[in-house]
Amino acid sequence: MKATARLPGLVSVVLREHLVWVFLAGVFAVAAIVSPAFLQTRNLFNILRQASALGILAIGQTVVVISGGIDLSVAALMQLAGVTVAELTKGEGSPVWLALPAVLIVGAGIGLLNGLLVARRKVQPFISTLFVGLLVTGLRLLVTRATPSGILPPFIRTLGSASLGPVPNALVIFGVTALAVGAALQRTTWGRRMFAVGGNPRAAALSGVRVDRITVGSYIICGFLAALAGIVLVGYLGYADQEIGTGYDLDSIAAVAVGGAVLGGGRGKVSGTVAGVLLMAILLNLVLLLRLNPEYQLVVRGLVILMAVAFYSADWAGLRKRPALAAAKHG
Repeated sequence: MKATARLPGLVSVVLREHLVWVFLAGVFAVAAIVSPAFLQTRNLFNILRQASALGILAIGQTVVVISGGIDLSVAALMQLAGVTVAELTKGEGSPVWLALPAVLIVGAGIGLLNGLLVARRKVQPFISTLFVGLLVTGLRLLVTRATPSGILPPFIRTLGSASLGPVPNALVIFGVTALAVGAALQRTTWGRRMFAVGGNPRAAALSGVRVDRITVGSYIICGFLAALAGIVLVGYLGYADQEIGTGYDLDSIAAVAVGGAVLGGGRGKVSGTVAGVLLMAILLNLVLLLRLNPEYQLVVRGLVILMAVAFYSADWAGLRKRPALAAAKHG
């Protein structure tokens, strides 16, 4: 009887932990029903290719959110990465092997700046990353005079738009990034410390965790992945422009929140973020297939995100109350 009684509770826990995948399956089924073109192989691969840049970015955002922060400079970093690659190479193939590592290092360096402001100077993440993003945007516009080259070398276009067999290269990069970061968070000491810092930085510090080092590291990873996402995005679109990546900062936060991460830190999964990214990509694709106005896309995405975040917020509050209730009963 006890085992039978535990079964509904187990099912509830499993559904709670994988709710975003339930949402994703439901939206996928609805899309397949209302638009037969949705299930075409070409369309499905297009969805995955379009989702890859946001997915790479959202994985970096996940690391920062788990550690208790947030990064609003990521869209500016994406734009900087795309424009810088175009400016350094001028569309030529040979300089790309120097330009590509340089851009990724710059992204990590700006992430380092964000991390130092948050960890050492104790600036609120929202404020510091917002103004670092504005600073990056302003400097980029000054240097390029708001007229970047825009021409990309063939290798960059290959990264974003070509395929390895039937699988898009962008999807391969997204998948490798998700597996690597997911494994690091779940299976390494660094990952456990990341969750500890996000859940309770004071307790983590008392346990011997170098809180500042973990925080700075999370922003470095996010900056690096933001630059990588920018390169993948311009490669997919085929040109570099000042406005590419606009809005991706909020989209990445939305994907992380839909995936079940708590914006206060200490909880989140890369697998959930991946599902959140795919959910948003399918909704966008469905709106386009149905030839609806862009306003419908915003309404649908907003409703789905609000429902998911409301569920997770209420559920997380309940989880936090349970230990207190148990302690009161035993006391």
